[in-house]
Amino acid sequence: MAAKKVSVEVSFGNTSIFTSTLGSLHDIVSAYSEYKKIAEVERTKRREITAKEKIIIAQIEAKRDSALRHLDRSFDERAEKFRRLFEVVDRAITTGDNQQLALTLNSITELAQSSPFKDLASLSSVKAALDDPDRVWEF
Repeated sequence: MAAKKVSVEVSFGNTSIFTSTLGSLHDIVSAYSEYKKIAEVERTKRREITAKEKIIIAQIEAKRDSALRHLDRSFDERAEKFRRLFEVVDRAITTGDNQQLALTLNSITELAQSSPFKDLASLSSVKAALDDPDRVWEF
C-alpha cells in the first residue's frame, strides 16, 4: 500500500501575533548571544587584571626585599664600624694615648649622631632609586 501525501495548511487568524512572538523570540536569542559574548570578554579582562596584579605584587615584593637587604646591610656595616672604633678606644686606653682616645670618641659620637635612615629621608628619592633600572645595589 502506498502512502498518500496530504498537504496541510496552517492558518493563523492574526499573523501579527505570530510575527510579534517570533520577533520577541529572536530578540531574546540575540540578547542572550550578546550576553555570552560580553561575559566572555569580561572574563578575559578579569584574567588579564589578575595576571597584571600578580606581576605588580611580585615587583613590589622584589623591591621591598631589596630595600630590606640594603637596610640590613647598612646596619651590619654600622655595627662593624662601631665595633672597630671601640677596639681603637680599648687600645688607646691600654696604651694611654689620650689624643687617639679623643679622636676615636669623637668619631663614635659622629657615627651615633648620623642616622642610617638619612638616605631614606625623602620618599620620592627612594621611589626614584627603586624605579631606576640602571641603579646598582651593592650588598
